[in-house]
Amino acid sequence: MKIGLIRETKVPEDNRVALSPVQVARLKEEFPDSDIIVQSSEIRAFSDDEYRKEGVKIVNDLSDCDVLFGIKEAQIDTLIPNKHYFFFAHIAKMQEYNRPLLQAMLAKNLTFSDYEYLVDENGERVCAFGWWAGVVGVYYTLRGYLLRTGRNSLPKPGRTFTLAQMRKILATAQLPKVKILITGNGRVAQGATYVMRECRAQELSLEQFLSDEPVSTLSFYRAPVKELVKRKNGQPFDRKDFRNNPEAYESDFIKFAKHTDIFIPCHFWNPKAPVYLEQEDFVKYNLPIKMIGDITCDICGSIKSTIRPATHAEPYYDFNTVTLKEELPFSSQDNVTVMAVDTCPNALAIDASEYFGDMLTEYVFKPLLRGEGSTSDVICKATIVKDGHLTERFSYLEDFSKGNQ
Repeated sequence: MKIGLIRETKVPEDNRVALSPVQVARLKEEFPDSDIIVQSSEIRAFSDDEYRKEGVKIVNDLSDCDVLFGIKEAQIDTLIPNKHYFFFAHIAKMQEYNRPLLQAMLAKNLTFSDYEYLVDENGERVCAFGWWAGVVGVYYTLRGYLLRTGRNSLPKPGRTFTLAQMRKILATAQLPKVKILITGNGRVAQGATYVMRECRAQELSLEQFLSDEPVSTLSFYRAPVKELVKRKNGQPFDRKDFRNNPEAYESDFIKFAKHTDIFIPCHFWNPKAPVYLEQEDFVKYNLPIKMIGDITCDICGSIKSTIRPATHAEPYYDFNTVTLKEELPFSSQDNVTVMAVDTCPNALAIDASEYFGDMLTEYVFKPLLRGEGSTSDVICKATIVKDGHLTERFSYLEDFSKGNQ
């Protein structure tokens, strides 16, 4: 088998990669009869020369590869017919902007497996960047709050920025004496909590957070979803029921919002679930929130002030709580500043790639190189298109692919 790592073509650029140079070298040593080559790239976090030093071949043409791996959606004109691709496609939820991508996959007779649907027997994702999104999201949010208050004490991450550098910076940074609310239970929230602890922030109890007493240091509380909503019929929260019947619940978020200076949403949100923060709520409840680091980045989703995604080049914009319109970042103390970068892990591209590559090695690369790709339950469940046809699990995309939805 011959595997290729493709050059990222999405704009804004993504610097991550499915395997680091060392990870490629290890796989080639374990599977000497197979080959892994890398398409030349000037934007990747690891340079071409770093791969060459590990004995990896750098090429421009990947047409002789069997399976091709990227990170974000590949440009349609770069897709090679009759190949098997892996990347994050953002098509399975019928995202309109990527309908042409799905149509091209079918027309070009591709097989396509989406990282987002690589799950174990319990339905838990086995290959994800969520923890890193939480880490970077908190750093960006703290940096934005300091910029908002006239301080430039946290440097902007560069292409080779690492977690070790971030930890060193945060260890000595002068951080604000504010209350931060983190929402969610999963990997994203865990990554966010990790950074707060690295900042030596005080972890508050629910009672302490909801108290009117001012804090004397950077402080935070992580609210699980069961505390953010309540059942309309007055019955206790039930996680399984909430997952299956989110419309039976209503928001109980404002009790937190009234005591929050910085809000960092990390929760999963279903469009049928309650909205936590309406645009009008800031004025209606005279909320103290001045900074929102929306790592979920659900545009006009559960947090209605998140009106568009942002980029690493320009991570922030202001939301005017009176006009309900976007304004320039840090343009008024009366505005709420929003951080809504939808590819946060890219700011730690080296670390995140190595972490992701370790998971892919176990769950995807080794099964493929052992010749078990067609029998691996993890790979099969993530395969949306096979030989130019939708798989049974994703057959609901049929009308969408034909432009009927």
